[in-house]
Amino acid sequence: MYKFEGVKTTLGCTFGLVICMFSALHFQQDWQHYAATISQLTLPILLFCAGFSAQFNRSRLALICLLWTLLFISQSYALPWSIWVKNSTSWLLLCGAITLFLMSLMQDRALFSRHLLTRLAMLGFIGLSTHFWLSSQETINSWLTNNKHTNLLAPYVTYHVPLFLIGSLLFWRSLTHKCLTRATLFSSFLLWLALQLNWLALPLDVVIVIVAFVYLLTVSIDSYFLAYRDDLTGLPTRRALNQLSLSLGRKYTVAMLDIDHFKKFNDTYGHDIGDQVLKLVASKLVKVKSGGKVFRYGGEEFTVVFPSKTSDVALDALEQLREDIANYDMVIRQQNRQSKKSRQSKPPSDRKVVNVTVSIGIASRQAKQKFEEVVKNADVALYRAKKKGRNNVSD
Repeated sequence: MYKFEGVKTTLGCTFGLVICMFSALHFQQDWQHYAATISQLTLPILLFCAGFSAQFNRSRLALICLLWTLLFISQSYALPWSIWVKNSTSWLLLCGAITLFLMSLMQDRALFSRHLLTRLAMLGFIGLSTHFWLSSQETINSWLTNNKHTNLLAPYVTYHVPLFLIGSLLFWRSLTHKCLTRATLFSSFLLWLALQLNWLALPLDVVIVIVAFVYLLTVSIDSYFLAYRDDLTGLPTRRALNQLSLSLGRKYTVAMLDIDHFKKFNDTYGHDIGDQVLKLVASKLVKVKSGGKVFRYGGEEFTVVFPSKTSDVALDALEQLREDIANYDMVIRQQNRQSKKSRQSKPPSDRKVVNVTVSIGIASRQAKQKFEEVVKNADVALYRAKKKGRNNVSD
């Protein structure tokens, strides 16, 4: 069963790009006075965007920026291939679409590495195979026309069908994975389609500048989440906690939370199951009430901050949270089942249901206390909760 985790990301990215294009069209009279300046800045902006993307190991966007650069200089300067590129709109459209799709299948690696030669060879293969495909258009259409089952497809198979399939696959991959880069690749495909089919009444340099800023925004947001979000649980990290501490007022409460006997659980069932437990606890923590903000502090420890709240208010929310986690039945599957046939042969009793519990320590800020001191007091309270027998809240 597919999970459409990237719906919001895909719609948000596409909608944002559409808004940018419509704004450029609507305010065309305002920026036309700076058309010459925009044209002069297009190449430096593209190169900066490529370098910025490469610096943060977003090699796919860096390569696409370099391809936009090649297109821009091919159409702006009299290069040996400029006339051929200008007259080969079908080839250009299909090449760009296929490139965007293959980029969605790749992983981001360092731009200047051994993978660069492979990707350049792939781009060359795309160009040659697309040229061969289009040059065989008459032969393919003739064969399809003579076949009564494919007669209706003849006018579309060499051009429209590949574009439809590529767009559908890009859209599907963007929807089923929460990945901002893939959403950007899909929106780039829509823009590329609109640009090459003359659906956009905007100069190429203006479109490229807008695309470059969208790529810069994508890399910046991705880098932010990489630095401030935990990959496993999706929660903000300790770095984000320290950032929040700078904006807290004089009244707040901090809770330190630790999963009971997590090391023993990890040793018994394995690290994969341990990771599932961490995800489970994180999914429960984000539902904490009274305005609590949840962070992964490290290992099996989590932090909950209640801005502008006293310990009495936080205590009720944390007690409810502790009960929800303790009462949740987690199913552990036996690890010796590997094949589908063996899984089907095992009865339901082969599964084991376990429960995890958490210990929580809370502390409110006192007069003239620093954030680090409040966290330390909450940590001391956490150890008191463990000494009381675990699975309780201590202040």
